[in-house]
Amino acid sequence: MTALPMRDDIFRLWVYLSASPLFALSATLGAYLLAVALSRRLNNHPLANPVAITIALLATGILLTGEDYQRYFEGAQFVHFLLGPATVAFAIPMAAMWSRMRRIRLALAVGLIGGGAAGAASAVLTAWALGASHETLLALIPKSVTTPIAMGITEQIGGPPSLTAVFCILTGVVGAVAGPSLLDNFGVHRPAVRGFALGTAAHGIGTARAFQEHPEAGAFAGLALGIHGLVAAMLIPLIVTMCLKLM
Repeated sequence: MTALPMRDDIFRLWVYLSASPLFALSATLGAYLLAVALSRRLNNHPLANPVAITIALLATGILLTGEDYQRYFEGAQFVHFLLGPATVAFAIPMAAMWSRMRRIRLALAVGLIGGGAAGAASAVLTAWALGASHETLLALIPKSVTTPIAMGITEQIGGPPSLTAVFCILTGVVGAVAGPSLLDNFGVHRPAVRGFALGTAAHGIGTARAFQEHPEAGAFAGLALGIHGLVAAMLIPLIVTMCLKLM
């Protein structure tokens, strides 16, 4: 007898959520919690990346229900807003290792500049060789920078920010999934080095993966993410403007 009232309550809750912006937010948080649980069940295997699983679940749900993406985004934009505060929060674990980071600042600077330049150049040159459009090339340049900053950079240099957001997410997911195995194959096992590489190449999603490996890896990944965003925001518009003038 108690099953029917409970079923009615669940049905009323579903009707309420599906008719309000809370549905998109609830679906996003629910999908992420399910993805985290699945990842933990698989011992945080790189292929079981929570962000990738969440994207797959939400995309499948949107396609099956016929939900308009713009309407979904309007309801879930609070999560989008939290990208900024989440990026700033990476400074907390960095503070605990700041003295050590200062001692190796030259090595970190060389690694960051080399990694950032290689990531941008390899993507742009590959896309150019495949005949990508001018707008696509501009959108690819900041693809290894954290998404909020990358979108601002692309807008400043005249590219489509929405396309950059797609490239950033793909870069982060691929980096978080393939990065640990690639580092293992090259014999890179020190947490600081692994974390800095993941933060440079795969921004926030790579940093989250680094924290799963080791707190030290997460701190160095957060450092790479923050400085990469700062340097890219200053240099990419300047370099792109100079290149366009020369052309």
